[in-house]
Amino acid sequence: MGSTSDTVRANFKRWIFAKHAGNQPKFTPQQQAWLEMIRDHIAVSLHIELDDFDYHPFDAQGGVGKMYQLFGDEMDRVIDEINDALAA
Repeated sequence: MGSTSDTVRANFKRWIFAKHAGNQPKFTPQQQAWLEMIRDHIAVSLHIELDDFDYHPFDAQGGVGKMYQLFGDEMDRVIDEINDALAA
């Protein structure tokens, strides 16, 4: 069995492919970069919460405000989905 990090990365890849399938809107490059930071955080912590955006590396990139700017009203749903998909 692989490491937790390997599992999270594989789950992330599947989640991104599923999100980009069909006619759904695709993530922008900037959104993708943030999702990759979230993936790396989950690989270590197994979960992410809004408070985590107040800390490294998110704070240096604009924190929760930037996350909201990128994802808008979908921010909470994206966080819930990525937590469920990656830690599975």
